Amino acid sequence: MVQRKGKGTRGEPEERTGDLRERVGEIIRRLEREYPNPRLELEYDNAFQLLIEAILAAQESDRKVNSMREEFFRKYPDLESIIRTPLNQLERDISSVNFYRRKAELIRKCCEALLKDFGGEVPRTVEEMVKLPGVGRKTANMVIGGAFGLPAIIVDRHVLRVSQRIGLTREKDPDRVEVELRDIVPEDKWTLFSLLILNHGKNVCTARDPRCGECVICDLCDSCKVKI
Repeated sequence: MVQRKGKGTRGEPEERTGDLRERVGEIIRRLEREYPNPRLELEYDNAFQLLIEAILAAQESDRKVNSMREEFFRKYPDLESIIRTPLNQLERDISSVNFYRRKAELIRKCCEALLKDFGGEVPRTVEEMVKLPGVGRKTANMVIGGAFGLPAIIVDRHVLRVSQRIGLTREKDPDRVEVELRDIVPEDKWTLFSLLILNHGKNVCTARDPRCGECVICDLCDSCKVKI
C-alpha cells in the first residue's frame, strides 16, 4: 500500500498515521472474536443511572457500585428524589464507597444542574455533559457510548494503559489520548473499540503481569514480551 507523505492530523507523518489506522482495524477484528459482546462492567437501565454510577465509581470498583445500585435506585429512582433528600442522608446511603461525602455533594449538584440546565434530561453530547458537576470527558463518553449508543472514545485506565502499550499513542493525558484515538479509529467504531480495549485490559493486558502469551494481538503490540 502506497502512503502519501506529509503530516497526519496528529502531527505525525501521514505514513505512521496510516499504519496505525491499519493496525487498529486488525486489532478490532481480532478482539471482536474474543469479546463478541463487549460492555461496560457497570450495570444500568438508563443514562441517568449510568451517569450517577460513573460518579460513584470514581476511585472505586465497578463491582462495588453494582452491589449497591439496586437498593440505591429503589430509594432514588429519579433526580428529584436525590435533590429533595438532605445531603447527610445521601452521604449515609453511599457511605460504603470511597470519598462518599464528596461524591454525595457532586451527585446532588449534578442533579440540580440537570434539572436547571437540561430540563431533567441527560444531554447527548460530551460538550454539554462535561458542564455538569463531577463529570469529566471519561464519564461523559461512557454515558454517550454506553447508554445512548453514540460514537464515543472512552479513555479509562484500561484503555489508557493498553493504547500506550500497543503503541497507538505516546500521550499520558487521557484527554490527549482521546484526541489521538479519534484520529486513527473509524468514528463508527469508536465505542466498540473502547469497549474491546477496556475488556482486554481487564482480562489479558492487565496492569501487573500482562498475559502476553494469551494475547491475540501480541504481534501488533509494541510491548509484547513474547517472541513472535
